Amino acid sequence: MSANRAYVNGESHYSKGQKDASRHLLTYLYTKDQNQWNLYLEELKVPQGDGIARITLLKAGDNAAARKGLLTGLNNEEDLDDLIWLFVNFKEVPFLAKAIHEWEQGDKLINQLFIIGQQIDSKIKCDQLTDADQQKFLQQISNISDKLTINERNFSNTLGEGTRTIKDLLIIINIIFILIIICSVSLYYSIMVKRLIVSKKEIEIKNENLILVNHELDRFVYSASHDLRSPITSLKGLIQITQLEDDVDQIKDYLNLMHQSLCKQDQFISDIIDYSKNKRIQTIIEPVNLKELFDEAIAQLMHIENANKIIFTKELLLDQIQSDRLRLRIIISNLLSNAIKYADNSKQEMLISIKTYFDGGFHKIEISDNGIGIKEEFRDHIFEMYFGTNKNKGSGLGLYIVKEAVENIKGNISVSSKSNIGSKFIVTIPNAYGA
Repeated sequence: MSANRAYVNGESHYSKGQKDASRHLLTYLYTKDQNQWNLYLEELKVPQGDGIARITLLKAGDNAAARKGLLTGLNNEEDLDDLIWLFVNFKEVPFLAKAIHEWEQGDKLINQLFIIGQQIDSKIKCDQLTDADQQKFLQQISNISDKLTINERNFSNTLGEGTRTIKDLLIIINIIFILIIICSVSLYYSIMVKRLIVSKKEIEIKNENLILVNHELDRFVYSASHDLRSPITSLKGLIQITQLEDDVDQIKDYLNLMHQSLCKQDQFISDIIDYSKNKRIQTIIEPVNLKELFDEAIAQLMHIENANKIIFTKELLLDQIQSDRLRLRIIISNLLSNAIKYADNSKQEMLISIKTYFDGGFHKIEISDNGIGIKEEFRDHIFEMYFGTNKNKGSGLGLYIVKEAVENIKGNISVSSKSNIGSKFIVTIPNAYGA
């Protein structure tokens, strides 16, 4: 009941945010006052925050992203547990499912309002806004506001009807459960206390692990979906432009851009496949020929721009080792790929050096280059998921996957780099696996 009331209260903030955002956007449309644009964006965050919470709760349940979204939607922090509990446990109940559907429809309209706002802002900043545009945008905003009013009213009415329906049932159920609880507590109190003490620590550890895993999964899914759609969107735009172009040279330029988009998506899909294999495939220790892995990786990476201009040198004092072939292939391929992508075209010679040797009881693989290097402020973050100094050259997954692959074979990786001078990565692998 308290959760229902919290949702109704949240709807009022959602409605107010939407209406205030529409009002500021209309004012901006006719006055071109930048303050009105900023106020529009601020007010629109309220329904957008609720929309993020709804999507996150449907996909992943209770987590930090959902709670942050609800707080952005101006829901009271003390109501968060009730709001999430009701959504997660009873979203399939007819009256709540209907309310969530109305919520979803409202979010779609909010997204349309956001897109219209971007169009208005673009025309104003480019000084291309005409009287006809103003009338068109005014009509669109009014239509969206009218539809949102209906959605918001249906949402509140649905929750109200559900509240009245379950009120009597809750009273009966509460009485029954109280009687059951009293009897159960009397009978099992001593047993439950012992079990709780034993399992408490285990549950806490498992919950901490689950929170970390869910957070990583949420971030992965969000970023992956964005990175998969981005090249497709780029291709659509380029195809539309090409269809209108008659200049052969210009068409070739557009085709080259299309090829770059496809290569970027192909690399990202390859990284996701490596990420998946590294996560789910069991480690298999077997004899591995390092020379074969390096030759195979270099041959597969020669399609990268400027790869054929790079001078590769090899000093393989160590050829065959006992380790996991899949993980070593992932490590070598990603390190060489990065060295090629971030080569320095301004240098007279672009060099990549490959060394393998045995040192201090460990196998070592060393890959160094004279490329553009890594800036000092980025060095501590390069192994984080989706961190990239240049998103146009990589997915941001490569070094993250490398680090996980190295850890899976009980090794470690170190890096030394200077901006505009080059980088050196050293992978250390145990001589006896598990030692």
